Amino acid sequence: MEDCNNSRWPNPALCLIGKWLHIAPEGVVVSLIIAALALVLWLANLGWLALPLLVFALAVASFFRDPVRTAPDRAGVVTSSADGKITDIAEGSPPGADGQLCRRVSVFMSPLNVHVNRAPIAGEVIAVDHTPGEFMAAFRDHASERNERNAIVIRDPEGRPYVMVQIAGYLARRIVCRLRRHDKIQQGQRVGLIMFGSRVDHFFPLEYCLTVARGDRVRAGSSVLGELRRPEPG
Repeated sequence: MEDCNNSRWPNPALCLIGKWLHIAPEGVVVSLIIAALALVLWLANLGWLALPLLVFALAVASFFRDPVRTAPDRAGVVTSSADGKITDIAEGSPPGADGQLCRRVSVFMSPLNVHVNRAPIAGEVIAVDHTPGEFMAAFRDHASERNERNAIVIRDPEGRPYVMVQIAGYLARRIVCRLRRHDKIQQGQRVGLIMFGSRVDHFFPLEYCLTVARGDRVRAGSSVLGELRRPEPG
């Protein structure tokens, strides 16, 4: 949504409207159609039908809400790609990188959370790999291996790799990713979304110190998950 003329957005006009309303473009049409139908019913003196539709339009707009976020103004940090609750912290290997241990932080997004995903670091996209799969509850341990998912590999200016995995949940049936290989991205930049309850797994180098714990609530683009260890003085 940073560049509404980018052909990867559904429609430049929808992108601009969404940017003005702070709604992801995917939700603009649905919200406006429902709201317009509610208005027609209201003008036809069918307020008892218009009111529930208007509430539904507001609920849809709320789900697709896209608030302004500001990335931390300091180097050496990795930020959350999703809003939600941290459900797991461990060491593990990113998809397709068996044997390469990283810190893994899983963030579960309930249907009430903001579902727009953002870049965890600045750098270059070196791979985008979509894998079809199941749609079990995203908070389950095996969801990262069996569910529909999209893995985005990013390399920072120092050559360190980071992996962000968008995982569809029980209600989610669509993962949106706006990135392509060789794209240059900024930390906190919008990269897509997952519809309804879902999860994002973050994989980043072990040299980062964790700044969060299981159960913490985080916000995409602004909450710091880890910070690079600084050399000891002297």
